[in-house]
Amino acid sequence: MNASDAPTEPDAPWDVLVVGGGATGLGVAVQAALQGQRVALLEAGDWACGTSSRSTKLLHGGVRYLAQGHWRLVREALRERATVLGLAPHLAQPLSFVVPGASWLSWAWTGMGLKLYQWLSGRWSLGRTVALSRRQLLARCPGDVAGGVTGGVSPAVGSAAPQSTWVAGMRYWDAQFEDARLALALAKTARRAGASLHNHARVTGLRREAQGWRVQWLDERSGQTREGLARCVVNATGVWVDGLRQMALSTSSGGGEGPPVKPLVTASQGVHLVVARERLPIREAVLIPSTADGRVLFAVPWLGATVIGTTDTPRADAPQEPVPMAEELEFLFREAGQSLGVSLGRADVLSVWVGLRPLVVQGATDAAGGSTSQMSREHLIRREAPGFVTGTGGKWTTYRSMAEQVMQALAEHGDLATGPGVAPSPVNTALHRLVGAPPAGAMPSSASAAYARIGDAPGLHLWGTEAEEVLRLPGAGHDLGMGLSEAMVRFAARHEWALTVEDMLARRWRALFLDARQAARMAPAVAALLQEETGLDPRLDAFLELCQRYTLAD
Repeated sequence: MNASDAPTEPDAPWDVLVVGGGATGLGVAVQAALQGQRVALLEAGDWACGTSSRSTKLLHGGVRYLAQGHWRLVREALRERATVLGLAPHLAQPLSFVVPGASWLSWAWTGMGLKLYQWLSGRWSLGRTVALSRRQLLARCPGDVAGGVTGGVSPAVGSAAPQSTWVAGMRYWDAQFEDARLALALAKTARRAGASLHNHARVTGLRREAQGWRVQWLDERSGQTREGLARCVVNATGVWVDGLRQMALSTSSGGGEGPPVKPLVTASQGVHLVVARERLPIREAVLIPSTADGRVLFAVPWLGATVIGTTDTPRADAPQEPVPMAEELEFLFREAGQSLGVSLGRADVLSVWVGLRPLVVQGATDAAGGSTSQMSREHLIRREAPGFVTGTGGKWTTYRSMAEQVMQALAEHGDLATGPGVAPSPVNTALHRLVGAPPAGAMPSSASAAYARIGDAPGLHLWGTEAEEVLRLPGAGHDLGMGLSEAMVRFAARHEWALTVEDMLARRWRALFLDARQAARMAPAVAALLQEETGLDPRLDAFLELCQRYTLAD
């Protein structure tokens, strides 16, 4: 990492310390830094290494919330969807969805809901919602029967293929994005605004003092334990927020370990399968609004492959690397056949990944005292002690508005620093394009190809306006596999905080998520380059073990 990009320390104490480098934490860091606060962010692993890089890759208003009457929530998300599309057009783009109807009644009901969804989007609409004939629908949903893909067994033995029951369909618009690189763009934007960001920096101690919050963390770059003081702390650790709450709130008054805090969140996991685009050759997303057991199923074109998901399985723990349960895999394989008409086997799966979603516990607004500043069924923002705010839940689409609400919660209680250099009112981050985004109205260069489809194979276009800088580094023409060049690895090590093979092949370049076996083959060459650039252990063996967890045994 170049000196200009290395983590720097603002004058102590920090005004705002953010713990957690996912969508929420990075959004808060950008918001606070642009407001002139002295900001630091500590992330135990890598940017978006938890839930935020394992999303469904969709920016959406939430069609299913319409039936529940959450119109305000949907409209807010639709507005934020449009905002994110404008902030990073090289990483977030409109995507059309097709929805089959198995009966004329269900088709009509779905159509009315989707028309309402478009109406709510108003001036933020991405396209018209239109009806599709059965012929048009089948052309967009090429399963084994409709598209002539060979191999496998019939979708449902002894029954008709699902396409034979479809009467018509609907086509509507939402958006998709590349979540890990959007997180990275947020990190770069926060750094450019003056924030001090540290990945591989695990918080080991947090206690309240008269001057603020004393934090200790293990810096994995040096192996040393470091210490700092912050006026405010934002707990943005996602599904793991209760661990930091326990550390901070049980020792905030008397020191030593106190009683367990009441949990704010519980975890639910979602499993996604990735198959070759040839196995399910779609260019539009396919949404099955209700499977045989009432769940939602989708297939999405993403980075040259097709993603099929997802499940929603409650669990009592929250491991860093959750694995799919047998019943989840059975559900996805079964519904791929029964709902999408494509017969898949374990050998078809190039990668399988699992993400954990934090779900706010019922009654959490009364837990642990304090006052709740903002709450919706999507997220919870809570000031739990002077200068200590927890933000959890939510989704990628509304990360920016959630960050605004976190800063508002701190401001309302007088926790934020004021004075010279600090904005007297919140900064509208919707007007600040992220690092790598082309200026509004600018045409992409041949190198950045800023408007290449997110659904197509990954390439240099994912760096946006930074693509020219990548090309100037050694090894720009040396391909390491899957389109990844030596120069891209060097750029990631020098300018994007990449320390380990996992950092590079899981999030800077999505090889692990697209084809885990190919990622393992690329890993030794990537490890050698990272070690050359950083002088640190790139943890090759750990990554090779991780690749095995992302594959299914034959």
